[in-house]
This record gives sequence, structure tokens and C-alpha cells, in this order.
Amino acid sequence: MALTNNQINNIEETLKCSLRNKFEKYNPEPAVMPFHTRLLGKDRLALYSFIHSLNTSFGTSIFEPVALALGKTRFDNANNQVTAGKFISKKAEEVIQDIMNNLIAGRTKPNKEEEIERIREVCQEGEMIEIKPTKVDVYFSNDDNTFFLFDIKTAKPNMGGFKEFKRTLLEWVAVTLSENPTANIHTLIAIPYNPYEPKPYSRWTMAGMLDLEKELKVANEFWDFIGGEGVYNDLLNCFERIGIEMREEIDEYFLRY
Repeated sequence: MALTNNQINNIEETLKCSLRNKFEKYNPEPAVMPFHTRLLGKDRLALYSFIHSLNTSFGTSIFEPVALALGKTRFDNANNQVTAGKFISKKAEEVIQDIMNNLIAGRTKPNKEEEIERIREVCQEGEMIEIKPTKVDVYFSNDDNTFFLFDIKTAKPNMGGFKEFKRTLLEWVAVTLSENPTANIHTLIAIPYNPYEPKPYSRWTMAGMLDLEKELKVANEFWDFIGGEGVYNDLLNCFERIGIEMREEIDEYFLRY
């Protein structure tokens, strides 16, 4: 399913607005680097600094808005930076801790369907505790009570963070079910592109914590899921067109330095 002309226009406008907004707000940190400056020049250092700054905000300033533009045509509801819920049952909290303990110790392998059903069984049992779970980066739902909650990560997430990623996904399940115990809930990690291409994404580092079939979507798996088959390549073409269209504007910006 190729992107429609309307989707292409929305995505390309999003990219242009995001870059221009970054230009307006970007203020490079004052740092004297005399050796680098003399070797490479101020303009190249400014470009490097800008790219580094853009990388840190790519998720919120570009990937999230683009995902929303796609998701709005495929799901009944789409939003970003959403709070999944406020309350978790004491029993569900205990189940999550038990799941985590067993995964960390290697006594069990991740099985998202079983984990969700374990949480569902106790989602409203015992004391309800107010918590502040990590916000959902992009949130999609359909009127048939189906929910997809994504946590967008960098292309090479820190190995030490996988435990917290898993706990976040389970907590999203628990807080959602505490309010809606029959929800068809899916919580996933999204990695927008594969830095190892054309080789497969190195998933083995996550295998002990994440159910790779149910909790992880990488590159085209993520974008095609949101927008339809073939959308990933269409997106890359959008980025390329905007890069060409704005090349003079980008060059002019860096002439200031």
C-alpha cells in the first residue's frame, strides 16, 4: 500500500516544519575547540554539532509526528506522548516483578501473550496504587477495544536498558487493564531504522528480555505496520525529496557560522 498524495504532502510538510523549527531554536553550546576549528573549519563543526543535536531529538520532532500522520489513516485514534494510565493494582505489580525476576535469572523466556494474561487476571485485585509510568511515544487504538502502544528507541539502544524497556511495556499493560480489563492490548518497542542494513538487525541482545515477535518492530516492520506495506520505502523517498528541496536553505543557515 503506497502512501497517498495527501499523506506524502502531510509528511513532507511535517519534515520541513521540524527542520525550520530546529533552525529557529537551535543554539549551539559555546565550546572552544581550537584544534578542531583550525583543522575542519567553523562551518563543519557547526554542522556536526547541529546533526548531533538533531539526532537527540529526532524521535520527538520527526519520527513521532510522521508516525501520527500515517497512523491517523489506519487507526480510529492516534496520539503521541500519552499517559497510558495512572493506577496499577498491587497484585499486578507483584506479577510484573515476578516476571522480571524470572527473565533476569533466565528461568523463563519472554512470552508476551502469557504475561498479559497473568496481569489481566489480577489487574483489578488488591490495593490500587497510583504511579507515573513512562509516557507512550505513539499510541494507536481502534473502536473494537484494540490498543497499540509504542516506545520509540534509538537505532542502537543501550543493552543495559532492556530491563527497563520490558518493565515499561508490562506497566503499560497493567495500567491499561486496570481501567479496561478486556482490552486487546499490545505494547511494543519501535526502532525506526536498521543501522546494520543490509545485514539483519542484531536482535539477539534483546532476546532474553523481549518477546521478539510480539514486542519489537524494526525499520520497515514498524513503518509498514502503521502505514501499510511498502510505506517504509515511500518514507525514505519523502526524506530525500525534502533534503534536496531544502538544500539551499540548509546551506544558507550554516553560512552564519
